[in-house]
Amino acid sequence: MRLTNFSDYSLRMLLYAATCRDRLITIEETADLYGISRHHLMKVANQLTQAGFLKAIRGRHGGLELARDAAEIRLGDVLRATEPDFALVECFAPVKPNGSVCRISASCRLRGVLAEALQAFMETMDRYTLADVLLSPDDFGLQPAA
Repeated sequence: MRLTNFSDYSLRMLLYAATCRDRLITIEETADLYGISRHHLMKVANQLTQAGFLKAIRGRHGGLELARDAAEIRLGDVLRATEPDFALVECFAPVKPNGSVCRISASCRLRGVLAEALQAFMETMDRYTLADVLLSPDDFGLQPAA
């Protein structure tokens, strides 16, 4: 299984916002910190704001902060909000317009195994919150707030 960059960047942005909980973060500083495109992070921040994980503060001294406590943000919920689908294999995806489907779909037993594995993955992600994986400012090379 492989998560999209979008989900990876979403988790990273939330980790950074949680670490800097005493101040607002900006897309620009987050992009610089991780070496990620500002344009990509703008999309990530927008999605996380719409999903209720981040709160955007407008204005000259605006920025982003967690919309709720890190202990209330389950990692599984973040992935459900940021992954386009969990189609591990072709038969998990909606049927294509051209009708292309795996030839053994009707009798394949692998589909059930993969569905069980995906369920176990999501159950594991649901057991952990952002607070469980928090980093310290030192991990980001940041100076502690005065």
